[in-house]
Amino acid sequence: MAGLPARHWDRLDNGGLTFTELGFGTAPLGNLYRAIDDEDAHAILERAWQGGVRHFDTAPLYGFGLSETRLNRFLHGKPRGEYVLSTKVGRLLKAVPAEQRDGVGKWFAVPNRKEIYDYTYDGLMRSFEFSLERLGVDRIDILYLHDLDVFNHGSREAVDAHIEEFMRSGYFALLSLRNQGVIKAFGAGLNEWQACQALAEKGDFDLFLLAGRYTLLEQEALASFLPLCERRGIGVIVGGPYNSGILASGARGGAYYNYDTAPQDILEKVAAIEAVCESHGVRMIDAAFQFPLRHPAVVSVIPGGQGLDEMESNLAAAGASIPPALWAELKVNGLMRADAPTG
Repeated sequence: MAGLPARHWDRLDNGGLTFTELGFGTAPLGNLYRAIDDEDAHAILERAWQGGVRHFDTAPLYGFGLSETRLNRFLHGKPRGEYVLSTKVGRLLKAVPAEQRDGVGKWFAVPNRKEIYDYTYDGLMRSFEFSLERLGVDRIDILYLHDLDVFNHGSREAVDAHIEEFMRSGYFALLSLRNQGVIKAFGAGLNEWQACQALAEKGDFDLFLLAGRYTLLEQEALASFLPLCERRGIGVIVGGPYNSGILASGARGGAYYNYDTAPQDILEKVAAIEAVCESHGVRMIDAAFQFPLRHPAVVSVIPGGQGLDEMESNLAAAGASIPPALWAELKVNGLMRADAPTG
């Protein structure tokens, strides 16, 4: 597929989806942490396409619709059968005066909107329809339930209450859309593997987009979640493979981990990982991209990119070859779980 390795997934025997191993996470194109103009955003997307990327993930949250509308312009005229497109449900966006808008200090130069969590049947259907319009497409391949985790809702009790509401109502919207063939698959896009597992145990989910929790730095998901996915044929898309940047930037002062400044213990572990990579002549970012793809449940890895340099780096990482001795040394040094697949 256009020069990038690809993986076919077909859990439901409905033709499935073919993912390029390198996908494109479009949160940065929603002006995450800094504003970029439309032309720069378009150039980054076009470079991704030229490089062979055919898997694009977005969400209403990303720039309060900006990421989806930028994808609209980019995808216009592209053959619909040549790419996989996913977006998310679980939030509705309400127009508000500027002084009431959400995301100040996180999203820049975006519409004035307030986030309203809504995991009901009607809420998910409305969100889906709005996304179709913003994206300018007549179908979306994957719908993910978005951010139903402690990171966003603050407590396990709040998450459990929302999961109960979703399973009672919104879940049937996703089932209906899939049964009608309006979407190919549904799942959840979350920051915690525990929340992914809780949903997988309650419903018939196809795919999970897990951000930052199965990386060169973290492998706790191997304990139970990833084996569950493997048994059920559930596909896993790994978002945030660089753990908010530190696996790309290295253990320098001010490096970001999990959306915040990296603490000392993380800096020390990353420095040790980086030293092993350097001893094998490998960029740490290349190892960080390639590592999750060693797990049989993982179908794609989707780093973001807010500049052409970052896009070029991601394309280089997708084509990198990692010597087996590097993985072995990380395990021997206790920097990686011994049971992490690396073959």
